[in-house]
Amino acid sequence: MLRYLKVAVFLLALAPLAGLGWLAYAGGLGANPIDYVTDTTGIWTLRFVLATLAVTPVRRLTGWNPIIRFRRMLGLFAFFYGTLHFLTWLVLDQFFAWEFILADIAKRPYITVGFTGFVLMIPLAITSTAGWIRRLGGRWWNRIHRLVYATGVAGVVHFLWLVKVVSTEQIVYAVIVGVLLGLRLWWAIAKRLAAPAVTAPARQPSA
Repeated sequence: MLRYLKVAVFLLALAPLAGLGWLAYAGGLGANPIDYVTDTTGIWTLRFVLATLAVTPVRRLTGWNPIIRFRRMLGLFAFFYGTLHFLTWLVLDQFFAWEFILADIAKRPYITVGFTGFVLMIPLAITSTAGWIRRLGGRWWNRIHRLVYATGVAGVVHFLWLVKVVSTEQIVYAVIVGVLLGLRLWWAIAKRLAAPAVTAPARQPSA
């Protein structure tokens, strides 16, 4: 059952790309197709990042442990759409004009933050395999993959700064990130408070 569910999630995750392909074929990308593709791949990147972040809270709140098996897939799809988003801007919008690209990254805050979020996803994607988990060990792997929270924050800030007028959509994504980060912080504090205090052994009196 879980195998079929993973296949279904995989196919659903490809649906946004298939939709873009169909619209491109049918001429339905609008007056500015590059902007449409950039916006679509960007928003799906953010959605998959948030879905990845939501896996652990959903597991803890519902007790459905098998959901953890979807986390890597969702994270890799976030990187996949993030790469498409970045390449659309790099190739189709900027035409590899490196001088202007570097200037945009340095001078436009929303591009700076968005580029930072994409760069943070690279080590997450590289170390997502079982082989890297063995090489790094559980502790170091967990530390590296906490970068996903910074990626989520960067994605929301990028989305907020991108628009001239903040709408309900941007606020919803910001609230979701805030809730997910708040839950992680709450559980971390609760775990620390529940941990038994370690006291130093009493010193024996000298003879």
